[in-house]
Amino acid sequence: METLQQQEGLSIQQKMQEINMNQVASAGLVTLISMVVLVKLAVIDPASIGSMTRGWTMEESAQQAVSSIWNSYTTVLRDSPITTKAVTSATVYTIGDVLAQRAELGDESESLMSELDKGRMVRSMLAGLIGHGPLSHYWYQFSENLFNNVLHLTQWWSFIPKVVVDQTLWGPIWNNSYIVLLGLMKFEKPTTIWSDMKRTTIPLMLSGLKLWPLAHCVTYGLIPVENRLLWVDFVEIFWVTILASQAAGLAEDVTEDKAVVAVPVAEAPALVVETN
Repeated sequence: METLQQQEGLSIQQKMQEINMNQVASAGLVTLISMVVLVKLAVIDPASIGSMTRGWTMEESAQQAVSSIWNSYTTVLRDSPITTKAVTSATVYTIGDVLAQRAELGDESESLMSELDKGRMVRSMLAGLIGHGPLSHYWYQFSENLFNNVLHLTQWWSFIPKVVVDQTLWGPIWNNSYIVLLGLMKFEKPTTIWSDMKRTTIPLMLSGLKLWPLAHCVTYGLIPVENRLLWVDFVEIFWVTILASQAAGLAEDVTEDKAVVAVPVAEAPALVVETN
């Protein structure tokens, strides 16, 4: 009997040891983000939920659910615009970083979540929360006021100069702000941060020309100012996926050539910075 109990005790102990703390951290982080987003964005009116069961088809119920979620989002956005946009960007930046790391790890990884860099995920989330969301809110408000009330450019083609100003002014400002935020969170020296800013400013601008001018024709030509960040955040997910694939290929080339890279590909600003 004692031997059996000892074996059971050892079995339980072995199972506890097999629990990877990285997996626990990953689950906790994803759960935290999901809870915040659900609380902020998906507050569906109970009355609308009840109406879904009154003889509606599945398609009608789905349409009503989407409509209710969107109405709830716009209500929260109107009441707390900065907080809502901060949470939105934090969520997107976390998703983008996970996609980037998945591309870097490749399909050969057997335990993907346990291999993700949790510190990097947190830094990306904070960059969206305290950086991209609030700053983008003020930028789009400033841009709209500048063109409408100062320059009085309200013609249909006014989106063209808006895109130009966005790419030449706001783009570099945010890219460098992101580098500064990452550097501060990694406790890097000011000289290192400054060096990274000088080294990446022009390449990031050129890289962004592959997508953002076209995307911002929609941003400034069709999307209302209050919803521009949401649209841009959705585009960013696809952009990060493209950049992640490119960075993964670059990492393989660097490994094969045994080259020395000043900034690790895993933290390269081009991976998730080029977001406007």
